[in-house]
Order: sequence, then structure tokens, then C-alpha cells
Amino acid sequence: MANELFISPSLLSADFTRLAEAVETIEEAGADFIHLDVMDGHFVPNLTIGPPVVKAVKRVATRPLDCHLMVSDPDRTAAWYVEAGADIVTIHIEASVHVHRTVQAIRDGGASPGITLNPGTPASAIAEILPYVDLVLVMSVNPGFGGQSFIESSVGKIAEIRAMCDRAGVCPRIEVDGGIDATTAPRVVAAGADTLVAGSAIFCTPDPAEALREIRRSATARMV
Repeated sequence: MANELFISPSLLSADFTRLAEAVETIEEAGADFIHLDVMDGHFVPNLTIGPPVVKAVKRVATRPLDCHLMVSDPDRTAAWYVEAGADIVTIHIEASVHVHRTVQAIRDGGASPGITLNPGTPASAIAEILPYVDLVLVMSVNPGFGGQSFIESSVGKIAEIRAMCDRAGVCPRIEVDGGIDATTAPRVVAAGADTLVAGSAIFCTPDPAEALREIRRSATARMV
């Protein structure tokens, strides 16, 4: 079980005309990272942001930028986001042809590399790359859109990945993204997650700051 909790609010659900204000709000509420969802309209059926927005957020953020690439060619494009100022760049195991090389290129560029897997991808798919990454992102919804319902089988996958890490003697952060709120957060933390991404559960509420704090309170109650 995790012994330190990190919250990474996703700007995907924020008002894009007021991103600087959204960043300020969640940072004041205690956000540990700023989560940026990059979608290319090919790997997932949505189109969101690119390097210019990452650069803009970098200018106003004081927390590390946690950049999740949902793109069809991360081997070619990951460097763009490192150069734009992302502190963490996470790529999908399903999309990368040369995953070890790309992970190393991210690290050589000065960012922390992460690996992501979709709900339908078994935990075993990332076994070979585990020793080389700083973060594993478990998608608990099918990527592409915010506001989806949590996929229940994700809890078992988180526990399996935590056990894989223990057996391998490695300790990347285990991040969960999709349907995370004050109800699901305690369950994924109990399974072994230590980093939570939440978008609509924070930004689609009357008080985003309080929503973030409530997720932290509920999740922390399950930690030791």
C-alpha cells in the first residue's frame, strides 16, 4: 500500500479560456502535479492540446507538469513535450514501437518517463519496461474523453502491478486516471496506487478546491 499520496488534477475538464486561473486554484488547494492530456485524434477519438499549450501552462504553473500522451506516434513526438517543459512524459505501451528507446530519450531530455496501459491491456505487457520508468499510469476508463465511469477491474490490475513492482524490486509511482472521485479514490489507493488523476470530479463542481481536498481526505483515510 502507498504511504504518500499525490494528486494530479487534469486540466482536460477545466475551462480552457481560464487555464491560468484553474492552475492557480488547484495549486492553492494542494495539487502535487498538473495533469495534461494530449490526444491526437488518431490513437484516441478526440483532439486536445499540443506543445504550445504545454508551454503556456508551464509559464504559470509552480507544480510539475504531468503530461500523458495519447498519441499514435509517441516515439517521434515525445521529445516535443519534453522541450515544451513537461516534467513527466507518459507514453502508451500500445502505441510505442520502440518503447525502451523512447523512455530513455525522455529521461535523457531531462523529464521523468512513464508508461501507460489501457483497460484492455494486461499488466504483464509492461513487465519488461518497469525497471526503466518512474511512473506507471493505469487507465481506469478507455482514454479519449473525461467524465467516464470507473472500470471496476482496474482495482485488481493496480494490485497486480504493485505486486509486479515489488517482485522486480522497483518503485515507480502508480498513477490511476479515469472515474476517480472521493468514492473510488480510497479503493485504488488500498490496491496500491499512490498518484490520482481527477478531472471532472474536481473541475465540474461548484468548488474545485474543496473537491480536490475531499478526494485527498477520502484517499488518505485508506493509507498506512
